[in-house]
Amino acid sequence: MSKAPTPGESLQNRFRTHYCGLLNPGFEGTNVKLGGWVHRKRDHGGLIFIDLRDHTGICQLVIQPENVELFGKAEGLHSESVICVEGTVVRRSDETINPRLASGEIEVVGATLQVESNAHTLPFPVADDMPTSEELRLKYRFIDLRREKLHENIVFRSKLTAEVRKFLTERDFIEIQTPILTSSSPEGARDFLVPSRLHPGKFYALPQAPQQFKQLLMVAGFPRYFQIAPCFRDEDARADRSPGEFYQVDIEMSFIEQDDLFAILEGMFKHIVETMSRKRIAQFPFPRISYRDVMNRFGSDKPDLRIPLEIRDVTPLFVDSSFKVFASNTKEGSCVKAMVLKGMGNESRLFYDKAEKRARELGSAGLAYIQFREEGPKGPVVKFMGEGEMAALKETLGLETGDVVFFGAGKWEKTCKIMGGMRSYFGELFALDRDELSFCWIVDFPMYEYNEEAEKIDFSHNPFSMPQGEMEALESQSPLDILAYQYDIVCNGIELSSGAIRNHRPDVMYKAFGIAGYAKEEVDARFGHMIDAFKLGAPPHGGIAPGLDRLVMILRDEQNIREVIAFPMNQSAQDLMMNAPSEVGVQQLKELCLKVELPEEEEK
Repeated sequence: MSKAPTPGESLQNRFRTHYCGLLNPGFEGTNVKLGGWVHRKRDHGGLIFIDLRDHTGICQLVIQPENVELFGKAEGLHSESVICVEGTVVRRSDETINPRLASGEIEVVGATLQVESNAHTLPFPVADDMPTSEELRLKYRFIDLRREKLHENIVFRSKLTAEVRKFLTERDFIEIQTPILTSSSPEGARDFLVPSRLHPGKFYALPQAPQQFKQLLMVAGFPRYFQIAPCFRDEDARADRSPGEFYQVDIEMSFIEQDDLFAILEGMFKHIVETMSRKRIAQFPFPRISYRDVMNRFGSDKPDLRIPLEIRDVTPLFVDSSFKVFASNTKEGSCVKAMVLKGMGNESRLFYDKAEKRARELGSAGLAYIQFREEGPKGPVVKFMGEGEMAALKETLGLETGDVVFFGAGKWEKTCKIMGGMRSYFGELFALDRDELSFCWIVDFPMYEYNEEAEKIDFSHNPFSMPQGEMEALESQSPLDILAYQYDIVCNGIELSSGAIRNHRPDVMYKAFGIAGYAKEEVDARFGHMIDAFKLGAPPHGGIAPGLDRLVMILRDEQNIREVIAFPMNQSAQDLMMNAPSEVGVQQLKELCLKVELPEEEEK
């Protein structure tokens, strides 16, 4: 059985013997057959030059007028027509070498030309990277995918996926496909439902993630599982999230602790970055920051560590302050935060007005600040500050002439988030290194939070995580003090994944849900199949599922996730190319025992 041809090998069929982008001076004098798309065509004083493009790149063809039939065919070609050409590889003269092309030292003198498909006028050009509306790009995505950058993104994604598989299989992970048609889960995002023809009135759901299946695989005795898993969630689009569907590197391991999983993930990311990218990891192993610490220092559990700004807690400085706004927020549950911008105390009034506008958009009542200028401190809160407070502030924050300090005060979580938003806002003032990857782990998430609206204790993150301290913690600690074995992995301000060491003990699970107000009967009704599985022998286990789309987006320096997906939907969750979603026929609905009743607004 012959080996499948790869770029650089002779194909030896009637369409093609070689690839355009792989020809070089070593092929001089070789008779070749090339197949591809007409990228550009130029008529230069009796000679026609064609840039022929295939998957590997571009090669220049030369069509000479002596061959009248061949020349006539070339004259009639339109851009993006598909042709097959036979000819001889020759060296270019020194002055005509094109250093921008891998094949730029040679050209192919055409002898025969066969038009396989003559293209009509295109909706937008491929060769020239002209701005094109997203609607048009998505409607004609197969044309858009011919463009060099997008084409390379998809090839890069394929290679990255292969490297992930290689890395994990070499470490004894087993790739297992889990069901696409499953049951609906009310706990997560909104499900996509699929009606059952064989079971009228009942519905499957597309999986939001293979979470329960991969945990059941651990119970089944598979110690290391992974899957390049499709996930489906009926949620709105964002720049870093595709509506409807996405892919994740789904991982689960049994008989592990948190550190074991971190070592695998860090190794995988290091391998991918070093193998696939010119980028570099800022710190390895990745730094670990507790949830409390990351909120205090960066105001977000998705911090971009490249931004050279850090939030400082200055609450103790204002306990006895005459400035009531600050003094009133020194009690437990509240705080006063500060952030210093070095050397920016002399900015214009417009700078501060824009900053205050952004703070209000984030939910603040305003934005207090002090500028430290040669003539003395200035700002809206200076008149409320005593000399002692000002001196303590300068010493604590290391303030110098030319600096400015911004303040936030209020409830701890809200104040942290507002200051975090301002940190991101001011981060745009800095030239961040796009080739630096600042990974970090966010750890020690609280197991519970207080729901003020419902006046009850709720789970704050993932209810199926193992509490740190297990049963002893649940029985002896205040619920709001209990931490969970939950973790997020973040890179340059983008959350790649959440994960956890799972709660595999039914007794601990009943107790954990009981603290959040769930009776044993309710837990059994909602999660009985998982409880039953755990009662039959479940190993300690944990996992994570980094987003494949987001990882490719980061490594390819793309700002929108649609640029790394072959056939994405638009922001309204529509496939403009395939016209989905669309109406279906009456007979199809009848087979499914369904009747469509549109809202009144849509019936008009």
